[in-house]
Amino acid sequence: MIEAVGLTKFYGDIPAIQNVTFSVDKGEVVGFLGPNGAGKSTTIKILTCFMPPTSGTAKIDGLDCFEDSLKVRQKIGYLPETVPLYTEMTVKRFLQFCAKAKGINAKSTKKEIERVISECGLENVSGRIIGHLSKGYRQRVGLAQALIGSPPVIILDEPTIGLDPAQIVEMRSLIKSLAGQHTVFLSSHILPEVAQTCNRVVIINKGEVVATDTPEGLTRQLQKTKRIRLLLNNPVKSQEIESAIGTIPGVKLITPDNQEGRSWIIETDASLEPRPEIAERIVNKKWGILEMKSIDLSLEEVFMQLVTDEETEIPEPEESAA
Repeated sequence: MIEAVGLTKFYGDIPAIQNVTFSVDKGEVVGFLGPNGAGKSTTIKILTCFMPPTSGTAKIDGLDCFEDSLKVRQKIGYLPETVPLYTEMTVKRFLQFCAKAKGINAKSTKKEIERVISECGLENVSGRIIGHLSKGYRQRVGLAQALIGSPPVIILDEPTIGLDPAQIVEMRSLIKSLAGQHTVFLSSHILPEVAQTCNRVVIINKGEVVATDTPEGLTRQLQKTKRIRLLLNNPVKSQEIESAIGTIPGVKLITPDNQEGRSWIIETDASLEPRPEIAERIVNKKWGILEMKSIDLSLEEVFMQLVTDEETEIPEPEESAA
């Protein structure tokens, strides 16, 4: 549904992005991550037909964003970082204006406005002036205008910026509800938001795509060791636990997870499975195991490895056999 191939954009002699290539399938919710200045905004401006690339191609639903820009814009609902609202209008009047600007015929406008108001939870404020609304409701209005006409592709640029925690949860729920009905491309620097909302991520750094995969897939590629969190019923000293399980093949490092001597992080060789022997020795010591579970890298840890280690190269995920 979204296809970028070799996108490159120069501002004068300075490259903003170089050879950016990725794709987003129909119905996916994909996060677009990168530090400030990485090229996220430039890429989004090309996808939304605000400007052409210096080289490369961008397509939405098979249409070229440069050669068929008017048709592409009909396929896209766009929520920019700064929501473009007419604050002196009521919510309903603003959405009517947006529907007219998008070419929705007069007979369909009323039903379409009612639909997006319902989907975005704006029923209680539809008659209020936008300038009197909270930040959270303004974001909802911005999302509602993006959904008018039910475009197949929704592009969201920092949709939760400036929202309080409760509003972030509400907006996240709204975005997740779009999956399947729309293809969603979500740019954000809030990593927990992306981890909980998106089923795949594209990470860009210094103008180049450095990884494209699910968060779980990136973890498998980057995690050179396994980590286990061990929670004991009884506190033990570092020397005791080192003596008990430090000699097990595959155990590399044991570090305390708190000051009470009950919670420990065990780092092990990724190619070995020492957990059965760890459990057996602790049971023999009668320390009591309350919990022993694997800990994956968080999306934040994955992100930091990719954008701080220039030597890291992440292969594209292999396609599964049909």
